[in-house]
Amino acid sequence: MYVFSFEKLKVWQEAIDFSVEIYNLTKSFPSDEKFGVTSQLKRASNSISANIAEGTSRITNKDKAHFSTIAFSSTMEVLNHIILCNKLQFINDEIYLELRKRIYKISNMLNALRKSQLNS
Repeated sequence: MYVFSFEKLKVWQEAIDFSVEIYNLTKSFPSDEKFGVTSQLKRASNSISANIAEGTSRITNKDKAHFSTIAFSSTMEVLNHIILCNKLQFINDEIYLELRKRIYKISNMLNALRKSQLNS
């Protein structure tokens, strides 16, 4: 099986695993939030890896960096949603802090990717 370039990126691997974690986590959310924060959290987490993948297909480094920026923005959107979920007590403090660590790691990796794209 052919492996595309984005699949080799550690940041994409982290992001896709993070998205799976979010999908699994939201299964325990209240059913009345299915079309609320649950949906928003899933979409934003999925957007991180999707924009990394899409960016790798772009021709110019500036365009690639643009998609890395969008992925970073989606990461911050996920952070906002997990802060809300913690305040609403959908997730406990332990899970919240673990998710924040993952977001911190992914955001740093995205920043490094963006810098390398702009400096190439």
